[in-house]
Amino acid sequence: MRTDLHRHLDTPLAAVRNLGILAHVDAGKTTLTERILYLTGTTHKRGEVHDGTTVTDFDPQERDRGITIFAAAVSCAWDAHRINLIDTPGHVDFSDEVARSLRVLDGAVAVFDAVAGVEPQSEAVWRQADRYGVPRIAFVNKLDRAGADLDTAVESIRERLHPAPLVVQLPIGSEAGFTGVVDLPRMRSLVWPEGRDTVEEGPVPEALRDTAEGRRRQLEEAVAELHPGALEEFCAEGTLSARTLTAALRDLTHSGDGVVVLCGSAYRNRGIEPLLDAVVAYLPSPRDVPAVRGTRDGEEQERFADPAAPFAALVFKVNGTATGRLTYLRVYSGTIGKGETVWDSGTGRTERIGRILRVQADRHAPLERAVAGDIVAVVGLKSARPGSTLCAPGAPLVLEPPTVADPVVSVAVEAVGSAEAELLVSALTRLVEEDPSLVVRTDPETGQLVLSGMGELHLEVAVEKIRLAHGLDVRVGRPRVAYRETVVRGVSGLVHRHVKQDGGAGEFAHVVLDVEPLEDVPGDGDRGATRFEFRSTVVGGRVPQEYVRALEAGCRDALADGPLGGHPVTGVRVVLTDGATHPKDSSERAFRTAGRFALREALRACAMVLLEPVADVTVTVPDDAVGGVLGDLAARRGQVSGSVARAGVVVITATVPLVELFGYATRLRSRTRGRGVFTARPAGYAPAPSTAASGTVTR
Repeated sequence: MRTDLHRHLDTPLAAVRNLGILAHVDAGKTTLTERILYLTGTTHKRGEVHDGTTVTDFDPQERDRGITIFAAAVSCAWDAHRINLIDTPGHVDFSDEVARSLRVLDGAVAVFDAVAGVEPQSEAVWRQADRYGVPRIAFVNKLDRAGADLDTAVESIRERLHPAPLVVQLPIGSEAGFTGVVDLPRMRSLVWPEGRDTVEEGPVPEALRDTAEGRRRQLEEAVAELHPGALEEFCAEGTLSARTLTAALRDLTHSGDGVVVLCGSAYRNRGIEPLLDAVVAYLPSPRDVPAVRGTRDGEEQERFADPAAPFAALVFKVNGTATGRLTYLRVYSGTIGKGETVWDSGTGRTERIGRILRVQADRHAPLERAVAGDIVAVVGLKSARPGSTLCAPGAPLVLEPPTVADPVVSVAVEAVGSAEAELLVSALTRLVEEDPSLVVRTDPETGQLVLSGMGELHLEVAVEKIRLAHGLDVRVGRPRVAYRETVVRGVSGLVHRHVKQDGGAGEFAHVVLDVEPLEDVPGDGDRGATRFEFRSTVVGGRVPQEYVRALEAGCRDALADGPLGGHPVTGVRVVLTDGATHPKDSSERAFRTAGRFALREALRACAMVLLEPVADVTVTVPDDAVGGVLGDLAARRGQVSGSVARAGVVVITATVPLVELFGYATRLRSRTRGRGVFTARPAGYAPAPSTAASGTVTR
């Protein structure tokens, strides 16, 4: 009998699918993953989120909270294909975990609630997939719920995400009576009888034949409009064969010009088999995606998904366990075996691979080697971090790491006993190694340890992880947000002269600066990053280029502490309009010092404003609680942008300062008797009231 290991090694690259499950929180990602594992024979019992028996949500915090917090990788087989699947978090606080997963995936299944359609975090993860160029198919879930409607969900995809939705199924029955689908490309019915896990294939029901033929015609027309090859056959034959339609859908999925839409109910075990068939048919294999690009000695190189090429892999996750440190990586090219040596681009050191494991959430199976296209975990690496490139020592390469967003919320953390202080520092260091979106620093004024992250829940989970994993009793201060300062009215012709004579080599730099605001207040996608522009209009060599660069570096130094409260400065343009040098005393050091002091002086003369992070909030509440919720949002300085009534509930959208959202979940539950829910995602920065500069400010 052939072992699982042999099957894994013999799977050709064309039969591998590396995909993620993406969605808004509570859209059914984890339930869908569990049904896939059960249907493919990977598990022998269906795990349930509400029972805490899921494979991928194995962390105690995930089971207690009923949400996915950490991306979990699993592997299964379907129709002679190997599917490496990552179940990603749906909560906005863990969007960086999603980004790190998307960086190493070839495709994705985006899951949508058939009642709610496209929700805020659905849109956020869709945009992340756009950024990384990941082809997707869509699965409209929960079609058995009251108020579920496939057409409405598809229209929200069209309006809010702007792809061309290509619906390949027609539901049989609605809401509680949903029993199956009509497969439009092959014009057949797929029905899941109550109480059975197997699908029954048959002809299209007579009552749905006219509707199905009309929908098939709409699908053909939509595909022909987007695909030249399909258009040629459609014009010649007046229709598209199933083979041509499938090939065209695959091409449109790979190019991103269209998104195939399927439907079902993961909880009821309906629609999973055709979804797996669609994954195999439409999503790309490692051979179908462009070669990965990296740099070597400053020159760009490509590595193709070839097991015989030099080894190159990207680390996307690090996890400390009771049995050792697991490093998760995607192999892009080459082959690696246990006991072999790799070069780590992050540290510039070589390390030895102890063991290679095929990941099944918190369970692992040993492998002798990993090849191009694999997603595996390895044991034995001591210093690799998420974003590090591992490659063959004789063929070094640096791959582009995933982007990391700036943290916006902070808490002060301290150990209860002085004896545990050192252990807390060690635990925090390990936590940051595993999650790059967390930042730990020591406040220079208070001496406090400050932990920063992407949201209140993100920090709650991090602190609880320290308590559970290390047994430390940790005190936590009130979360504080990261403020910024910006220029609203600049100054022109500011003259600064830096002269230093103290017996040794002198320093001299004379500069004239204009300081003005940059257009556009930081907004969505900025996430608080410093926006700074520097130009020089000096001609005739009055200030040499090396001094101009040093001056710019000094100006950047000055942006770290603004005049209003010592917060980072953003949204500034500095123009060097004139300057002078001394033949002996001018130097790069002198001009860097001049830049730092000149810009500080200029900022004190400018009209400045404090910026605070704001969030786009979507609140779903029963219609009898709308008044109280709106009043509470107004008290939190929220600006309501709209409200939509849906089947007994009202969805309110607003922009709220992040500092005002602390404790909001508890208040909302109280006002709505536990029936209200909300989501929030960072939306950049906005001017803050002058009183915000005191109290909860992160220096």
